[in-house]
Amino acid sequence: MRQARTDFPELWVLRHGETEWNTEERLQGRLDSALTSTGLDQARVQGQILKSCLPGAARVISSDAPRALRTAEIALAGLPLSIETDSRLAEIDLGRWQGRTLEELRAVHPDIARATDPHLWKFSAPGGETLGQMAARVQAVLEGLTGPTVLVTHGVTSRLLRCIVLGLPITDLASVPGGQGVVHHIRDGKAQILTA
Repeated sequence: MRQARTDFPELWVLRHGETEWNTEERLQGRLDSALTSTGLDQARVQGQILKSCLPGAARVISSDAPRALRTAEIALAGLPLSIETDSRLAEIDLGRWQGRTLEELRAVHPDIARATDPHLWKFSAPGGETLGQMAARVQAVLEGLTGPTVLVTHGVTSRLLRCIVLGLPITDLASVPGGQGVVHHIRDGKAQILTA
C-alpha cells in the first residue's frame, strides 16, 4: 500500500456547487452549466467554512470553468485573497459523451449500468481523456504548490488529486468521499471533511 505524502502543503479542496446539469444527471466534462440556487447556497456555506479555518495567507487556485470560478468567487468573498485560474484543474474531458445524460448513455452502453465503480468508466469516453492523462496534469498542479492552498475544482478532479496526495492508487476514486457544499481538508497526509 502506498503512503500518503506529507510534503504537500496544507490543502482545502472544494468542488463547485450544484449545477443545472447536475440535477439532470447530464455529463458536463469540459462543457458548463449554471449553478442552481442550491449550488449558490453551497458555495456560500463553503465560504463560511473557509472563513473559520483558513490561515492569514493562502493561495487560491480555481479551475477556469465558469461553474468552478463562480463557486470560488462566492466562497472567497470577503477574504483578502486573490483567485488564480488554472486549466489543469478542469474536469475530465468526456469527449463525445459530454452533454449527454446518464440515462441516454446507459441505453446505448449497457456496460455503464453494470460498472462496479461510479467513476472509472468515464475514462473510456470516445475522444475523451484517459486516467493517465488526467493524473499527469493534476500531479503537475500539486507539484507546483509551495504553501497553504485552496483548490476549487470538480467532482472527478477533486477525487483524483486527493488520491494522489493521500498516496492511494489513482484507480481508487470511489474510496475518497465526494460532496458539494463541503471542504476537503488535507494536512500532513491526513484528510477530513469540513462542514458548516
